[in-house]
Amino acid sequence: MKRRDFLASSAAVAVGAGVVSDAHAQERPESHGGESPRGARQAGRKILIAGGGFGTAFIRYMAELTGKDRPRLCYLPTASADRESGIIRWYENCAPLDVIPTVQPSFISSYRQDRSWEDVFLSVDGIVVSGGNTLNQQAIWRVQGIDEVLMEAWNRGIVLGGASAGSLCWFEEGTTDSRPQEVTKIECLGFLRGSHSPHYDAEAVRRPTYHRLIRSGELKPGYACDNDAGIYFEDNEVARVVKTRTEAKVYHVALEGGEVVETELPGEMIE
Repeated sequence: MKRRDFLASSAAVAVGAGVVSDAHAQERPESHGGESPRGARQAGRKILIAGGGFGTAFIRYMAELTGKDRPRLCYLPTASADRESGIIRWYENCAPLDVIPTVQPSFISSYRQDRSWEDVFLSVDGIVVSGGNTLNQQAIWRVQGIDEVLMEAWNRGIVLGGASAGSLCWFEEGTTDSRPQEVTKIECLGFLRGSHSPHYDAEAVRRPTYHRLIRSGELKPGYACDNDAGIYFEDNEVARVVKTRTEAKVYHVALEGGEVVETELPGEMIE
């Protein structure tokens, strides 16, 4: 059996059993950047986002950003309600890479999980957040205290990232399809300043809605990403714009003289 098929098969068995974990589940968390009180700023805070399509190339780049030879990367599928197909795809995308992939479901029980959120998220080198319903994701994270642990992970230098809901979640605010009838504004974690619109080229309503909300002052200026294009942030600075499709683009979108102006940020291909 090929390694890719083995990992996908293993993931399916684990999901069916209601538990997805890794061989290091009982190890004590590593220290990333030294011990620090929650919220204390440390050097090298890293976030890698994509407008849509956080596949193998983006995961490979995240692995490189950790600086580890064989990093532990954790998938957090809250926004997709821990969907089995997304979990299997995560393992398939990681299969060609020299990484240790893990999954942390959000719909858990005390009887099945004996590790705290801190134990889980502070013992890995990178955290990839799934797409899905951003509004539900934010509500669950806040009531569970996951938002605070993610902040600590970011401050410790653990690389964060994702696409769609997994990119929007890190900003102060942005546009979401998480409510009925129309795409609307949402407030998120605020690790990254400003606003964000994912799926900029893939969903016709995204660009005009983003423009309208920035023009009215309801949204702050920010970053729009096509599917297959993204940004690597160090702290709140754009360190690199990347893409896996030639036509995919990233823009900074702001209000100038009462008009919305898109400034394209040149991107580099990654594989």
